[in-house]
Amino acid sequence: MMSDAAADGSDEGVEPTLTVDELAARAGVTVRTVRFYGTRGLLPPPVIGPRRVGHYGQEHLARLALIEELQHQGMTLAAIERYMQQLPAGLSARDLAIQRAVVASWAPDSVETVTREELARRAGRALSDTDVERLAALNVVTVEGDSLRVDPGLLRLGVELLDVPLSQEAILAARTVLVEHSRAAAHELSRLFRDEVVQRDTQDVKSLSAHMEPLVVQALLTTFQRSLHSELRQWASQVGRTS
Repeated sequence: MMSDAAADGSDEGVEPTLTVDELAARAGVTVRTVRFYGTRGLLPPPVIGPRRVGHYGQEHLARLALIEELQHQGMTLAAIERYMQQLPAGLSARDLAIQRAVVASWAPDSVETVTREELARRAGRALSDTDVERLAALNVVTVEGDSLRVDPGLLRLGVELLDVPLSQEAILAARTVLVEHSRAAAHELSRLFRDEVVQRDTQDVKSLSAHMEPLVVQALLTTFQRSLHSELRQWASQVGRTS
């Protein structure tokens, strides 16, 4: 399972430095799988370095994470190939992470009971007691005796947050902000759509709901990504002027 925070594109601009073995290990797949995806066009070719060694980077990690998410949604290899072929050319690792988040949003809420060993396997890494406690504080897992209740979709995000250089208090505060504002946006959008279809028949309402949810989620993610990028760039420029 993809669990490295680098898969979100945080190191964009860094030259590809991963060998095929390192890429496979960090993505939680086999070398054979990486090469198979390459032959099917799901992964771009590596950069060939000295001694004809292929090197992979963040885009490859992000693509593997997206493929994994598509598989998690039950898509066949043929369907995944069609999906990947329809993506715009030149997407960065960050853009691919947005695509992955959109795909993950399709999944219905689901909570499973797993053992500690199974949790680590799904996380794609060893989890210390501190890691599990932090995941519990983030409401990603709930400890129930020797078992753990976990939402598979939230687990991906929670594991990546383990490596973010922020305090747990800051992450929890950020989560509160996101939940509050997303609920407010969802309420306003829902009211807008209800007003739009109030005079239509039931079938039209169901059709609008089915089509609008993925579109609205993608629009919100894209808009938020651009807004956050703008805020961070402005903050970085201010820091640069004062240093």
